[in-house]
Amino acid sequence: MPKLRLDELLGELQVRIDAVRGTRDRLHSLLEAVLSVGRELDLPQVLRSIVEAAVVLVDAEYGALGVIGGDQKLSEFLTVGIGEEERSEIGALPSGHGLLGELIRHPSPLRLPELSEHSASYGFPAHHPPMHSFLGVPIRVRDEVFGNLYLTEKRSAREFDVEDESVLSTLAVAAGVAIENARLYEETMLRERWQRASGKVTSMLLTGAPSADVLELIVDEARKIVSADMGLIAEHVPGEETLRPALAVGLGREERSGLVLSARDGFVGAALGAAAPVVSADIEHDARTGEDEAQWAGLGPVVAVPLGAGGKTRGVLLLGRVPAGTPFGDVDTGPLLGFADQAALALELAERRRDAEQLTLLQDRDRIARDLHDLAIQRLFAAGMTLQSTQRFMEHPEGMERLTRTVDDLDDTIKIIRSTIFGLRTHSGVGRESEGLRGRVAEAVSASATSLGFPPALRIEGLVETGVPGDIADHAVAVLGEALSNAARHSGAQAVDVRLQCARGELTLTVTDDGCGVPGGVGRSGLKNLEERAVTLGGTLALGERPEGGGTRLVWRVPVSADGAADEG
Repeated sequence: MPKLRLDELLGELQVRIDAVRGTRDRLHSLLEAVLSVGRELDLPQVLRSIVEAAVVLVDAEYGALGVIGGDQKLSEFLTVGIGEEERSEIGALPSGHGLLGELIRHPSPLRLPELSEHSASYGFPAHHPPMHSFLGVPIRVRDEVFGNLYLTEKRSAREFDVEDESVLSTLAVAAGVAIENARLYEETMLRERWQRASGKVTSMLLTGAPSADVLELIVDEARKIVSADMGLIAEHVPGEETLRPALAVGLGREERSGLVLSARDGFVGAALGAAAPVVSADIEHDARTGEDEAQWAGLGPVVAVPLGAGGKTRGVLLLGRVPAGTPFGDVDTGPLLGFADQAALALELAERRRDAEQLTLLQDRDRIARDLHDLAIQRLFAAGMTLQSTQRFMEHPEGMERLTRTVDDLDDTIKIIRSTIFGLRTHSGVGRESEGLRGRVAEAVSASATSLGFPPALRIEGLVETGVPGDIADHAVAVLGEALSNAARHSGAQAVDVRLQCARGELTLTVTDDGCGVPGGVGRSGLKNLEERAVTLGGTLALGERPEGGGTRLVWRVPVSADGAADEG
């Protein structure tokens, strides 16, 4: 009996020793888990470490961590114990309904021996592994419920016990601290990225880079920092309630570059007058978007901020993610307003630079026109007068003829210079729509040097700036382009001469080359078009061999308004 009594005492002591050892080992495991999740600073890795540690601590077969989004649904759901193939068969991740949503609605520990018996349980989708025992605890970051830990299928027992709940609650407290540290680190790193991006933009602005390059840098940096799939800057169209994309990058770049956004669109309109970023979790189903939804195709979460500079809103900066993407949060969008101001500054500087260049161009033209008028014309006129006075001392007939011809040439030169002066002073724009015929012809001739391999010679005579109506000028430029293209493709010429003359109510364009002439096998559709242009305007087209022999001479001649020439003269 004493021996049996001693054996019982020893057995009971061994049980208690084992219990103490188990508690000690579990405490060590808990401390190790707390340390492991606290070592990480990368938030996704922190969340993954928390789930893995929880599964080991309570001996669960499956574990998950659900992150609660702004709409009180699960925005992220990390799982342990379910393979990739099995997860893909299950389908979409849960959003927070049923039993998982119970912890969102009531953030306090929940322990169940059979989860299917709970009133909030909806059952499982197809291909989902069977689960019975359940333990869930909330994770708080300060006073905010960040998410929940879900553990199922206790391996070593039928259900989770009070100690499991206590251990998991302790881990959840440590997890909250680790998550807060990781978020603070993430925000710090994000601020540094915004600062570096702002520095790049400022540096590019100070170097005077083209506005298109600055805008591309701004949109690209913003898109990368907030992990957006699409970036767009749209500017106000003057005098209209619309915005046109100045630059689009990323998803659907080509399609979005040609779209027009309405300022009356609720979402865009809200962004234009907002003092903070305007966010949509799903733009395609947002009640603020208008009927024309083409600009929102293929997008889910979107954020928009106004481009403001000088007290006025110039447009909007839009960033978007694909459908089902993570909605934009305050951490993502906080620095966007300041960054958008830099985009507005780039647009403002580009506009000021264009104005300054235009002013400089006009000043240069005025100076050149003044110098030509005050110096060149006066000297030529004086030389002509001198030659005319010399004629009465000239007795030889041939000498008299040469003097007369020289005086006539000087008169023609003076007319050409006066026409040039008039063209300079009436050239008020830098865009193609404001260029005169002289500039457009010079540009076409210069552009043809690439295909010809050499620059053609150009001579312009007469009052082509105001003596030629706009529609005839358009035809003339088109004819010149076709003629130069034909010379480059078919003639093999080493020299090309272009002469444009407006005199006696007629515009004549002559293009001469020293090539092989017009081959017999070449299609004449291009020449037919040139002839039709001439006939439409009441003119003619002549094509033949140049007077010096060999090569081709094309003469395109059309009448112009005599009134226009008379007015300019």
